Amino acid sequence: MSEPVRAGVVRRAVAAEWGPLWRAVRGPLAARGLRAIPLTLASVTLTLVLQIVQNQPWGQGPVQAAGAPTAGAPLWLALLRTPLSLFVPALDLPVWGALAQVLVVFGIAEVTLGRWRTLAMAYTATLAGTLYARLGIRLGPGTPVGLPPGDAWVVDTGPSAAVVGLAVFVCWRLRARVTCALVVAAMVGEVVFVKNNLAGKEHIAAVAATLLVCLGWEVAARRRRTAGAPGAGAAERLR
Repeated sequence: MSEPVRAGVVRRAVAAEWGPLWRAVRGPLAARGLRAIPLTLASVTLTLVLQIVQNQPWGQGPVQAAGAPTAGAPLWLALLRTPLSLFVPALDLPVWGALAQVLVVFGIAEVTLGRWRTLAMAYTATLAGTLYARLGIRLGPGTPVGLPPGDAWVVDTGPSAAVVGLAVFVCWRLRARVTCALVVAAMVGEVVFVKNNLAGKEHIAAVAATLLVCLGWEVAARRRRTAGAPGAGAAERLR
């Protein structure tokens, strides 16, 4: 294959993979600028504020009490802490990485999915990680998906599970199949080769929950199309 032909094939592949995503994001951002992503800007600001507060001598306790779920805490308390945990970055990681992830992934999701759907999917992914941690502790370290007892008091992953879930959902909605597969593969590789710990396995739980939502959405859309229900065409356009 000649170089011009190979370059053309690559350009077409890139356009097919990321073209719909680029077009979906470019229009609203060009028309409204930062006004198109108020949820994202609020999320970045809240994440930064919580990071600053929890690094103060007086701030870590209140932030952990309000937004740091653990598997060892009562379920009701973990569920109360889960919503804020979307915006509480890990203390042992650079906050700028978390801020960049939230800005890019939440921003793309907000533009392409809408504000409330973005928030719902982010919470779903985070909640999946929170609930998985309790199951993993019960299964114990003797199973591939289990966790050691000491992880019962390790704080959940924070924004990263939400970011992973949103990335998978956006890629699925806009049919960026290769990118979606790469995100999933990266999360699996993280557990297998890099860090087989609570954070890595919670990312897998977030991916699994998101894929189940995608499957349910796909099944529902196909049933609407088969039945010829009103709104099926609009659902197809959204997909």
